[in-house]
Amino acid sequence: MISRRACFRNLILSLRTGSTASKLRSSNCFTSRTAPSLQPLVEPSPYSDDEYADVDWDNLGFGLIPTDYMYTTKCSEGGSFEEGHLSRYGNIELSPSAGVLNYGQGLFEGTKAYRRENGRLCLFRPDQNAIRMQVGAERMCMPSPSIHHFVEAVKQTALANKRWIPPPGKGSLYIRPLLMGSGPVLGLGPAPECTFLIYASPVGNYFKVSAPLNLFIDDEYHRAARGGAGGVKAITNYSPVLRAQSRAKSRGFSDVLFLDSVNKKNIEEVSSCNIFIVKDNVISTPATGGTILEGVTRKSIIDIALDHGYQVKERCIPVEEVMEADEVFCTGTAVGVAAVGSITYQGKRVGYKSGDRCVSQELLSMYTGIQKGHIEDKKGWILEID
Repeated sequence: MISRRACFRNLILSLRTGSTASKLRSSNCFTSRTAPSLQPLVEPSPYSDDEYADVDWDNLGFGLIPTDYMYTTKCSEGGSFEEGHLSRYGNIELSPSAGVLNYGQGLFEGTKAYRRENGRLCLFRPDQNAIRMQVGAERMCMPSPSIHHFVEAVKQTALANKRWIPPPGKGSLYIRPLLMGSGPVLGLGPAPECTFLIYASPVGNYFKVSAPLNLFIDDEYHRAARGGAGGVKAITNYSPVLRAQSRAKSRGFSDVLFLDSVNKKNIEEVSSCNIFIVKDNVISTPATGGTILEGVTRKSIIDIALDHGYQVKERCIPVEEVMEADEVFCTGTAVGVAAVGSITYQGKRVGYKSGDRCVSQELLSMYTGIQKGHIEDKKGWILEID
């Protein structure tokens, strides 16, 4: 294990020669700088590069498993985010009057790191998460890290926690970037300080059962409204769905499919993922329009489908069309591509095709094939990080 003295010597040497974040990582010193002074050093990892964490990889669910490191940087009002630092994963300190606690001024993202069969570590389109965070930050009156800064911070977090990236085919390392108003504020207004933080956890399937989903259409509660923040990944979009979701799960359903809040007749989103329908081999998904999150997986599946000759329509989809569809599936970073086996609406239950020959499974195979390296990445979606 490299000593603290050697680590510091390597750090100073690399700074003198025009260091980049990747050079710092190569010296096993997980750190970066924040002007005008150096951040405290993080102890180098005592684990070898090829060592896995002590995890039952065959039984991973989608629950928090704390990893070794998290990334943090702050930005004061009128400033911009500088390079942050990696520190041991743990609790953070917030003022009781922090904007995120009092007024919900916060965003989050979700992306994953994968381990391929050749041992290489990869990210899938992290630049798209960075762009989406920038859009959300503007909506929520917060500064945001640059695309380059976001991607580099995600890379640092993944590499620092590489022993928690599951073996090939066993899952992924879910990476959660947060942007929040951490400064104190009493009257309603933007926080004077914001924090950009990233942590990670190894995960398996999002839903506990790998069988097709059974969704419930809720016409009482709504996820988002026109003019609101439904189109960005604001933290305030998620807790309001918990009551409807809990009620549906208590009745044996997997999740809730929400309708638009104006007419209560067009489908929008499931609690935490986008939705698609298939009818006569035509794929349709609700147009975003400000109330629906533009998912990275959603965008990728649309591109893959178009490349393989499918007709894809982004449009308003009345609930009646959903009940007459041949196939339904959901997409999201957490869920991937998940087939829907049935939907229940106003007491009527309708079943859908599922299985290996379905459109959703074909798209899933191509999507995961690109991530795993089995299919050529012609669009530059994969970022190798080691």
